[in-house]
Amino acid sequence: MSPPGRPKGEYRSAQHEGPPLRPPLQIYFIRHGETAWSLSGQHTGRTDLPLTPHGETMARGLATALTGIDFSHVLTSPRLRARATCALAGLAAGALTEPDLAEWDYGDYEGLRTAEIQQQQAHWDVWRDGCPGGETPADISARADRLIGRLRGGTGTVALFSHGQFGRAFAARWIGLLAAQGQHFAIGPASISILSFEVGHPRRPVIALWNAPAPDGSTSPAG
Repeated sequence: MSPPGRPKGEYRSAQHEGPPLRPPLQIYFIRHGETAWSLSGQHTGRTDLPLTPHGETMARGLATALTGIDFSHVLTSPRLRARATCALAGLAAGALTEPDLAEWDYGDYEGLRTAEIQQQQAHWDVWRDGCPGGETPADISARADRLIGRLRGGTGTVALFSHGQFGRAFAARWIGLLAAQGQHFAIGPASISILSFEVGHPRRPVIALWNAPAPDGSTSPAG
């Protein structure tokens, strides 16, 4: 992988003469652990909240599920909650920050609950309306597509540490749905999802695992 400061490019494993050295691409999408705002239902985009003590426990629990997996690349959102989850899961060594993994930018609605936003804009839905001063569904779709385009050029097993709303849009775009269809994919804190290709059909993207809870079985509201 290119070092930090690389120009925009592709995440590709080194290629040599003959068959590839790594198995086909498999992506582990890991949502960060619990924060105070994921508990309260406040929209958390740019705000750099730490994990709660329970969120830290959840993140440490991820190490059990991820131990022994030979990740070719580990990428993390620049937000503290994602980076802390990556570190507590034991994958900080060699991890690179990927800006495209950041959560939806909620703009003027940052820190607000859905009910509070709907007092200002009746029937507001982030998947349809986006956020003033922040990102639209089209912006999120373009960001997911950009990252998917780079990842699909490579092979091996990749870990992505990111966020709930972005992860839902990312999964939808992985299988060719509109980003807004991500609203149907629930994803909890410290969960593991796997995106890959169907065995025997290397051009057919699939969701092989979705929203597997943290090993301690903890859940909390999306946010």
